[in-house]
Amino acid sequence: MNNIVSLKWLLARLYETDIVIVDCRFQLGKPDFGREAYEASHIAGAVYLDLEKDLSAPVEEHGGRHPLPDITALTVALSKVGISNETRVIAYDDQGGAMASRLWWLLKYLGHEQVAVLDEGFTAWQNAGFPVNAEQKVLIPSRYLATVQHNMLVEMDEVKEKLGNENVTLIDSRDGARYRGEVEPLDKKAGHIPGAINHLWSEGKGEGGKWKSADEQAARFEGLPKDQETIVYCGSGVTATPNVIALQEAGFTKVRLYAGSWSDWISYGENPIEVGEE
Repeated sequence: MNNIVSLKWLLARLYETDIVIVDCRFQLGKPDFGREAYEASHIAGAVYLDLEKDLSAPVEEHGGRHPLPDITALTVALSKVGISNETRVIAYDDQGGAMASRLWWLLKYLGHEQVAVLDEGFTAWQNAGFPVNAEQKVLIPSRYLATVQHNMLVEMDEVKEKLGNENVTLIDSRDGARYRGEVEPLDKKAGHIPGAINHLWSEGKGEGGKWKSADEQAARFEGLPKDQETIVYCGSGVTATPNVIALQEAGFTKVRLYAGSWSDWISYGENPIEVGEE
């Protein structure tokens, strides 16, 4: 299965029994927004998973603003909405693919290959006149067994060890002003991890919110070695995940996520910080 599937691809397979469509809509600062939007209208047959309740662990001193969920809790949440190891999962949101990409990454991390993000998102689906409703699907619980892919994840200590290593590329996925430390609306300290380069995650999308082609993604990261370890982070580990997809689409073979990201990095007072352009 491709990492990104089109609206028409999903429309053609909407009622196939091995597909589970997951609504991942969420808005920072409005914790009930996504659930309320889902209950008002969603792609026909979709289930809902919440970024903070299902796809993150509770916030603690370290781990960032959206810590990775406990593996057992996550597999229980997946099982409850009918996702098994054999399920094809299609995730969507209305936030440019950021929340849907979080679920994509988590499933890949659990060893699940059959998962994709829906191109363009809910509003485009609705505007195309494709089936939506407010009906709550009758959930038939499944059983999900994880085979965790530890190599996809990097923790703070390892990032710190690799600072200055010219064989490692570190990518900050936030907007330029936050990367440079000019503004910081969400976290207690401004700046970036030393040595990181800036590639805003949303630049992986083209006109109309469609994901760019593999060649276009490759052009975004031109000059970076595709076979070299590439570590991606953002503010809390969510909007970095579209860049993980984009890098994989572009042919990068050793892409890892620093899930705690900037909000975890600065929770350790001794960690160095850079501001300005790299």
